[in-house]
Amino acid sequence: MKTASNNKVLTWSVIVALGGFLFGFDTAVISGVEKHIQELFKLSAFQHGFTISSALIGTVIGALISGRPADRYGRKPILFVIAALYVITALGSALANDVSSFIIFRFLGGIGIGASSVVAPMYIAEISPAKIRGKMTAMFQFNVIFGILIAYISNFLFRNVGSEPWRWMLGVAGVPAFLFFSLLFLIPESPRFLIKIGQIAKAKTILEKIEVSSIDEEIEDIKSSMAQSGTHLQSLFSRIYFKPISIAFLVAMFNQFSGINAILYYAPRIFELSGLSNADSMFQSILIGVTNGTFTILGMFLIDKVGRKKLLITGSIGMSVCLGLVAKTFYTQNFEGFGLLIYLLVYIMFFAFSTGAVIWVLIAEVFPNKVRGKGQSLGSFTHWFFAALITFLFPLIEKSSQVGVGHVFMFFSIMMIIQIVVVWKYFPETKGIPLEEMESRMKS
Repeated sequence: MKTASNNKVLTWSVIVALGGFLFGFDTAVISGVEKHIQELFKLSAFQHGFTISSALIGTVIGALISGRPADRYGRKPILFVIAALYVITALGSALANDVSSFIIFRFLGGIGIGASSVVAPMYIAEISPAKIRGKMTAMFQFNVIFGILIAYISNFLFRNVGSEPWRWMLGVAGVPAFLFFSLLFLIPESPRFLIKIGQIAKAKTILEKIEVSSIDEEIEDIKSSMAQSGTHLQSLFSRIYFKPISIAFLVAMFNQFSGINAILYYAPRIFELSGLSNADSMFQSILIGVTNGTFTILGMFLIDKVGRKKLLITGSIGMSVCLGLVAKTFYTQNFEGFGLLIYLLVYIMFFAFSTGAVIWVLIAEVFPNKVRGKGQSLGSFTHWFFAALITFLFPLIEKSSQVGVGHVFMFFSIMMIIQIVVVWKYFPETKGIPLEEMESRMKS
């Protein structure tokens, strides 16, 4: 009975996590096309940074606006909208004939990504039993990483196809986007949302498929949780929510101040700065994607055993050292051998099993049922705001000098040291704790 229940949770989680695959694919695919776009549309460094970060501007808005409709209309309808946006952006950006239409379609896709980072982890957390919630929610991040890897491989394979290979690189995402849309018909609505809107019988039917006992007790706990937090529904920024708000903000901010998006978006460019050819740079980007995927799986298996805090602290130590070594490489301009590649691969290892695996899990866990949508939006908004800022600024800094790139990586290294202290002193451990019990702990 327990295995059958877990299988249903796994199936639904895999389907919803396809939104993460498209999130990751869209995040990384731009690394293979950004130089083509710059040359084709003759963009200045400022225009280039804005064009490439246009999707990220969309993610900021998507993250900001998606929590409220998910709380009002349900998780499933918003997932359908997200899937449709993925289809539109894949086809539209691939067929774009001018920079304005390219920016518009990338922006729409960004809205889908931002919304996906809010709704998908929230849905998975709400349908998963506490003992496997970390692993199931981390599956979203694994699919993000898997999407990144497939994007790097796809870029490498399509690099010489036709006169404009970048169109193939972007357009191929339409296939998994359509699959995602189709499979969403197979998932139920979140039982916690159904309880919120009074559809208790339907919620109980779904809970019976994913729980082995204590269904009535869990329903009462959920109802009690919503009743207690109901008076604060209209104001996420009430004092009572300060701790979950601060945790969501900090984990999202530090995730981006680890430098991950600068590396994922500009990996081929970073390697070309060390003297590699375009093809070699794309191939080494694939190695980054493989490493990311492998160690994200490790994080998925550890997150419910070791806990969120230990993973974050261990990963931050390793990332800080590796980022410092990358900065030193750019300061000294010593690009001989495979030093830069090794530093970045080891950095990716530490990122993948720590903050990469933890971020969406932790944000989905710390907010009460009544405001989980708004809280998830806040955390995702913070993540994408800093991602857009870093992605916009990086080509401007890179154009200035290689020493400037060294300064950027040293900044990231220092931020990981700060994260160690913040997580150690302030973050709670959330592994194995039911969502309703978590609410009372966040108040203490």
